[in-house]
Amino acid sequence: MNPTAGKWKGVALLGKRFNRMALGSVAGVMLMAAAACGGDSGGTTASEAPSSAGASSEAAKGALKVGLAFDIGGRGDKSFNDAAYAGLEKAKTDLGAEIKELSPAADGSNRGDLLRQLADAGYNPIIGVGFAYGDDIKKTAEEYPDIQFAVVDSASNGPNVTGLLFAEEQGSYLAGVAAALKSKEGHVGFVGGVENDLIKKFQAGFQAGVKSVKADAKIDVTYISPDGDFSGFKAPDKGKIAAQKMYQDGADIVYHASGDSGLGVFQAAAAAGKLAIGVDSDQRQTVKEADLQKVIMTSMLKRVDVGVFEFIKAIQGGAKGGTDTVYDLKVDGVGLSTTGGEIDDIKDKLDAAKQDIVDGKITVPAKP
Repeated sequence: MNPTAGKWKGVALLGKRFNRMALGSVAGVMLMAAAACGGDSGGTTASEAPSSAGASSEAAKGALKVGLAFDIGGRGDKSFNDAAYAGLEKAKTDLGAEIKELSPAADGSNRGDLLRQLADAGYNPIIGVGFAYGDDIKKTAEEYPDIQFAVVDSASNGPNVTGLLFAEEQGSYLAGVAAALKSKEGHVGFVGGVENDLIKKFQAGFQAGVKSVKADAKIDVTYISPDGDFSGFKAPDKGKIAAQKMYQDGADIVYHASGDSGLGVFQAAAAAGKLAIGVDSDQRQTVKEADLQKVIMTSMLKRVDVGVFEFIKAIQGGAKGGTDTVYDLKVDGVGLSTTGGEIDDIKDKLDAAKQDIVDGKITVPAKP
């Protein structure tokens, strides 16, 4: 199965289908409005702005050359990076973009060098995948003021920088609801890759969702590496050990937010005859091994593919940076996959939980 094709076709549960055309217009006008105001606009959800169709600029007139620098793990992680690449590939197919992708060193120490390589080669816009690019993009954007940049999971920090943000806690809340409804033991687990504020959003939402269904549920939490040590996103062996312990202690479902390390979580689930919840992409489609696919009851979809594509489309239309675009449940920027039909029987309850969040009846915590 083609991983990128699977990701782009991944179906978000709960509510109306993501309107890509409308969101493209939204992203464009938010970027342009921020530029006109000097970049001091604050965050805006992707559903709150009018259209910018018809905008023109040098980006629209010239050839579209898009550069993308992956996070640690690079392309092939079947999760976060691959989701970003799906958006890049769609820009090539739908927008005629020339694309270039680069992966960092294992420790991520050359992120800034990758950005400068792309800038010197004439790529515009350039996208950094992951919050760890925040400082490097700020510096590089100052050096190349005529190039538009975007950074996934980090706020805008310059007039030519766009922040692509996601409400991970909201999607994770739904994953928690699903886990609680499906758990026979009332005991579930969460494996985080790196113990930082971003991954804690996944943990916080998941725990809140579980407790909303079963207040007395037991939730095990383990992080593979501490804040600042990004090796936890690329350590399947450690992910497996962490999940094995949870299953041995009685958990029957484990949710991971650990990048490539999630493969180990799935391996542990298969060996224990238990279930797991994937993250970022529809991992039941992106994981190739059949024995692992069947243990993935659902995945929390973080539509990085949509964010990357809509940013590129907006820039091609003449938009400028200096603001943030937030992808939340209102626009299906996060959600749950339905491949395999494992959560079809609880769809009504998940729909109700989603609607309560969208309507403001439930405020999902972003911190545990």
